Amino acid sequence: MNNLTDKNAVAAIRVSTMKQGTDGDSPEAQREQIERFAASRGVSIKKFFLFLESASKEQQPMQEAIDYCKKPKNNINLFIIKSIDRFTRGGSLPYDQLKLQLEQSGVDLIDIYGIISSEKINTLDHLGFEYSWSVYSPSKKSEILEAERSKDELRDIMSRMIGAEIRYTKLGYWMRRAPYGFVSEKFETKNGKRCILKPHPTEADLIIKMFELRARGTMSDEEIVDTLNTLGFKTRPRYVRDKQDRTKIVANQGSEPLTIKAMQKILTNTIYTGVNQEKWTDNKPIKCVFDGLVSLELFNQSNKGKIALSEDIDGKITIHKRALPLNIINNGIHNDKFAFRQYVLCPDCKRPLLGSASTGKSGKRYPAYHCSNYGHYFRIPKEKFEKTVNDFVKNLVVDQESIDKVMGVIKAEWQKREAHSNNTAITLEERIRQLRTEVEVCVSKIKLLSSETAIKYLEEDIMKLEKQINQLEIEKARKHDQIKPDMNKVLNRVRMLLEHPYEIFQIQIDPLKKAQFFGAIFNQKPSYNDLKPGTPLFTGVNPLFHLAKMPQNLMVTPRRIELLLPG
Repeated sequence: MNNLTDKNAVAAIRVSTMKQGTDGDSPEAQREQIERFAASRGVSIKKFFLFLESASKEQQPMQEAIDYCKKPKNNINLFIIKSIDRFTRGGSLPYDQLKLQLEQSGVDLIDIYGIISSEKINTLDHLGFEYSWSVYSPSKKSEILEAERSKDELRDIMSRMIGAEIRYTKLGYWMRRAPYGFVSEKFETKNGKRCILKPHPTEADLIIKMFELRARGTMSDEEIVDTLNTLGFKTRPRYVRDKQDRTKIVANQGSEPLTIKAMQKILTNTIYTGVNQEKWTDNKPIKCVFDGLVSLELFNQSNKGKIALSEDIDGKITIHKRALPLNIINNGIHNDKFAFRQYVLCPDCKRPLLGSASTGKSGKRYPAYHCSNYGHYFRIPKEKFEKTVNDFVKNLVVDQESIDKVMGVIKAEWQKREAHSNNTAITLEERIRQLRTEVEVCVSKIKLLSSETAIKYLEEDIMKLEKQINQLEIEKARKHDQIKPDMNKVLNRVRMLLEHPYEIFQIQIDPLKKAQFFGAIFNQKPSYNDLKPGTPLFTGVNPLFHLAKMPQNLMVTPRRIELLLPG
């Protein structure tokens, strides 16, 4: 420490997080301390290295500064740090490895607190001999203890912080970056000041629109994506920082339009219902202390059985996932020769019935619905099966009270969609206004520039904005000229469907559409025995329907309307 005059040094400054870099042991404070230390000893600092990164990682941030010291052309004699915990928090092993690299390059590591000493003692000096094992640093033990203490301190800090975040996550609070559609806010709770999610002022409406369009089933995923992009959907901009130096921004990402893959990921994210499922909840669904953007019903309708949520009377959330892959469940369902396959279950194993035609000895074909390969045999001739289905539908009726309720539901839904349509038109107009404002800003910038390159880039931006404006104007005109269906005609057709379900079913020519009509009668799939004459009405039938030729004590009394309205 006493012979440092006129030596060249590098100084390394490190903070673990961006917040610590501004609020805690800031880089400015460390630099001031190191500069004062160097000036008092006549040391010339040639370069400062700043690292906003944890020093406990396998790839040590200080390696960049050490590599600089290794180069002879830089003529470095000293490596100055504030303290050992600013050099590494990985413990004694990384500390030894880093310090050894400096020693092999003839560079001494020193700290401003004097724990690290450059003094060396040779135990055979009195005999005039020196070996690698006879030379040691008297401060080595203190350095090792300090390095291990730094590692222990890191473990304690991380255990307290991560442990608290896990606990609060299990209590229903939010501990991560807010997902698209939300903003994170802190508010006072019985557990202190905690983070919750609130709807984002602009993004939340787009997320809700996404779920509603998917639930209606009238648009393909491609059409939904195009609609949302037209309304101004853009992913959030984010910065990619250098892995070693978090102060350096190496790329800008985000501000991209919605894709089908991104939309499907959003639609299956339970956080939009106010339910959190992640590693910190042991992958179990936890009901959050804040509300989601959509209801459980809308979430389930949007995902069409791929994933579904249910809540019991105690408030416990359960996640249901499709038992079989989608391609297996729908395999063969569009075969019009056996249109009712997959809509009716085997009475023995409760698996969906299949359909095929076997060939007799005479070469005659015998079509039938059947279930096999599950340790039993069940087979019903196609003609008999379809007669059973026909007789079941023939006996279904809807009472007038239920019809009136359905009419009320349809009117309410119609008005809701009308309001959404008006909101969409307003959103399009607002988006066009925003883009035109951006064009005006670009034009005003061009007037102040003299660089041809900068002007060229701005002109390209203006052309892109003008293209978006034209597309939005076309969409706006299309929606304005779109012929709206007559609500009275729709209500009349629905009333006819409810008052004469069997007649509608019977006159349907397309076997696949007939099967779909039959499937809409049920809340859960029936077995073949549930359809046979003389069997009490299957409990999986929508409460909207009941049998016309049954005693009153066997009828299902409609308690609530659960019919999923087409379109």
